[in-house]
Amino acid sequence: MRTEVTINPTLLTWAITRAGFDMEQFLNNHPIIQKWIEEIKKPTVKQLEDFANKVHIPFGYLFLPEPPKESIPFPFFRTGNINTEKVSLNVFDTIQILQRRQDWITDYLIDNEHKPLAFVGKFDKNANANNVVVNMRNTLGLHPNWACDFATFEDTLNFITHKIEEIGVFINFNGVVENNTHRPISVSECRGFVLVNQYAPFMFINAADAKAAQLFTIIHELAHVWLGESAGFDNQNLLPANDPIEKLCDAIAAEFLVPASSLIDIWKDKPSIDYARRVFKVSPVVIGRRAMDLGLITRGEFFVFYNAYMESYRQKKEKQGSGGDFYATARKRVSVSFASVVNQAVNQNKLLYRDAYKITGLKGDTYQKFVTQHLH
Repeated sequence: MRTEVTINPTLLTWAITRAGFDMEQFLNNHPIIQKWIEEIKKPTVKQLEDFANKVHIPFGYLFLPEPPKESIPFPFFRTGNINTEKVSLNVFDTIQILQRRQDWITDYLIDNEHKPLAFVGKFDKNANANNVVVNMRNTLGLHPNWACDFATFEDTLNFITHKIEEIGVFINFNGVVENNTHRPISVSECRGFVLVNQYAPFMFINAADAKAAQLFTIIHELAHVWLGESAGFDNQNLLPANDPIEKLCDAIAAEFLVPASSLIDIWKDKPSIDYARRVFKVSPVVIGRRAMDLGLITRGEFFVFYNAYMESYRQKKEKQGSGGDFYATARKRVSVSFASVVNQAVNQNKLLYRDAYKITGLKGDTYQKFVTQHLH
């Protein structure tokens, strides 16, 4: 027997719009839903479940009396004068996924008597950028020109990721919602965001972005941790929003990666972005951005260089195509540090396997293979 249900038609139109579909096109492709909206017919439970999957919405939402008020818990900064609390559904769902992970691991750490991280919120918006940089380097155990020790800027990125996770900050690299390759996260909308709390700060880095830009994003987000402020950002052209904290985080990231005095000295002998990036082992776009900040190149020269570099990256990425090792990707999407704590909780009988699957986005045999073969 078919069980038909009555729901508020407003929830249907809200869900379609929320998912980013064009209303007219969606209803043309699914005429039965038009009949539900007009209340000519009623959907069955199975039909509603299929609809919920199509529009990426929790099934229970469809039985609410009216659409829920959804907002993100921090400002999302756009380069220029704009900040917003409204983001695309893919970004919104990713924020919620990381919030759930953060909530769980925070409770776990507190239950196991971990102390708050001393560096979270150590400075405020009135801090001197250089003082924050010195404290960040000391906490991470780095000397001022630490990046010069590596062969390539990719090595620099891998090293600093490991160092940051060692002090208790979790980093998730992903370019899609969890593992759903049909739900990409646009770099033009979101280069990254950071969820700050005293026990388990979480960073999200858009893995679809060039590694050249990811390095700057990571340190920009780390600065937010030191200032105790959650935020999201697009950082178009690696430039901050017109906001005091964003500008401070930007200045901190720039000095952390490329100390001003060192770059000025090198530039006197050889004014070249390519030469400087080989010395500092950071990406050429970071060198270019720093050179612009210090007046070594003009704003126009930086934009010409930056746009050419990113276009070259896009072309290279198109030639490479997609694919790759699922488990290597999962190590970065989930964070090895986070997955290790989840595995520990499972082994201590403090977390059910089904909950471990849900919180990591890895199911059954995939989860087992990941934790047994790919965590170390």
